[in-house]
Amino acid sequence: MAAPLFSANAHRYDPYRTFMFQVVIDGAIVAGLSKMGALKKTTESVKWRTAGDPAHERVLPGGTSYEPVSLEQGLTHDPVFENWANLVNNIQGSAAMSLKDFRKDIVLNVLNLQGSLAISYKLYRAWVSDFQALPDFDAGSMNAVGIQSITLQHEGWERDTAVTEPTES
Repeated sequence: MAAPLFSANAHRYDPYRTFMFQVVIDGAIVAGLSKMGALKKTTESVKWRTAGDPAHERVLPGGTSYEPVSLEQGLTHDPVFENWANLVNNIQGSAAMSLKDFRKDIVLNVLNLQGSLAISYKLYRAWVSDFQALPDFDAGSMNAVGIQSITLQHEGWERDTAVTEPTES
């Protein structure tokens, strides 16, 4: 028999769903968030050979890079994306960036189907590299939802090990 997938809920066989999540920026849950890109990191491989063994190539880990993360939000009056993007490049006045506030640590929460916190990650020193304020508009598309988006560059992430599996009823 396979090992249990969930330690606190041995009855559970299904993994967490991807539609139950939250992103917390500046301590507030982002309103109308509809999509988030994956957390992904890649470690470069460094190949080398020793003089005494030229027939075998060895591989060791090099530098690690982190993929940008995209966030999509339904078009609302919540200015969180625009305000953050403006800290990086403010078109008013000197067009200077806010060196103090443009980087933020953000929290990514995975929830179970009951809405309880199940897994949490912290994204470090993120900043907005791309901001789409408005989508394409189409008068012939009555069922479309307006989406704005940001792309975040960051310096890594780690799981919050203090968050434990919630007990499910």
